[in-house]
Amino acid sequence: MNILIVGCRKVGARLAAMLDREGHDISIVDQDERAFERLDEDFEGFKTCGIPIDQDVLREAGIENCDAVAAVSPDDNVNIMVSELAREVFHIDTVLARIYDPDREAVFSNFGLHTICPTNMTVAAVRSALLEKERPRTLNLAAHTVAFRTLPTPAHLIGEDVSRVDLEESQSIFAVEHGGHGMELYQGQQIELAAADQIVVASLVD
Repeated sequence: MNILIVGCRKVGARLAAMLDREGHDISIVDQDERAFERLDEDFEGFKTCGIPIDQDVLREAGIENCDAVAAVSPDDNVNIMVSELAREVFHIDTVLARIYDPDREAVFSNFGLHTICPTNMTVAAVRSALLEKERPRTLNLAAHTVAFRTLPTPAHLIGEDVSRVDLEESQSIFAVEHGGHGMELYQGQQIELAAADQIVVASLVD
């Protein structure tokens, strides 16, 4: 994919490096030339120094040929304005904005802007860890919520394939956690269950 990242601070630089290593064509914009020093030495993407809300700067960075835009600068206003420009002016379908202020995140999310709020995500994760040890974890993906829960390996299935686990119709096997020794994502392959294994089950929440 051709992806434009706005903001080359810690998140933007790490995201750019990760996507670059995965083989995507990355362009990154920041108004501070020194910010690009955070990029890996082997970064092969395109760097543009300029004010991100300037349409000419975005054009120079190649936004007109991009499949997706991620606005992850430290400034909520910049991220919102870049997202609106990407959607309304350059007609990019996949646009993401990082919003620090939880109240603003809720407002712009209701307006159809795809947002991520680190504050809300951290609070939700801490609350879940403190209060919901026995409850399923949830993940919001667009308009859907996916719930994940772990199940111990039934005694009668030790040494058997994970596909033999009896699940409800709405549930699917997502992964197997091997007793603290790593997790194996389930993609239909054979996974022999051990006594210490935990089965990660996913289901859509209505």
